[in-house]
Amino acid sequence: MKMDTGIKNAACAKYEALLEDYLSGELEVAAANIAAEHWKNCAGCRQSLEDAVASVRLLRAAEPTVDPGPGFSRMVMSRIRAAEGSRTGERSVFWQPFVTLAWRFAATATLALGILVTYDAGWGHHPQPSVAAVRPIQATDIFAPDPANPPANGDEVLMMVAESGHGK
Repeated sequence: MKMDTGIKNAACAKYEALLEDYLSGELEVAAANIAAEHWKNCAGCRQSLEDAVASVRLLRAAEPTVDPGPGFSRMVMSRIRAAEGSRTGERSVFWQPFVTLAWRFAATATLALGILVTYDAGWGHHPQPSVAAVRPIQATDIFAPDPANPPANGDEVLMMVAESGHGK
């Protein structure tokens, strides 16, 4: 009744699950006899049984350990944190001058940018007109498309506006 698991000499899943109960004596007599008969005929299951028996012998040979107590986990975690802190401290000692320099550079750049924006917003922004381009604006500049032929009176201005379609 060997099941094909794809692994050579692998134990059958059904009987491998019974190993612990069989070795501890908790398995019913009928099921124990069926399992023992299977383990005689199946090489993979027989090897698993031998490995389990050896493991049980080793566990019985080892002495039980003393309970470490309720403070054990806190003590271990504090040691881990201390080790992490020392590793982080070693790394920060090397990089600290670079970090300080970077903060100073960032503060200087921020200050310079603030001064430039303030200067551009109000203090240094006084447009100076070009002397060659300055001439007074006249009424003819607004209404006359042809500066060589300006309107002579108000009627001509009205006629120009009506002809251009701006008086809709």
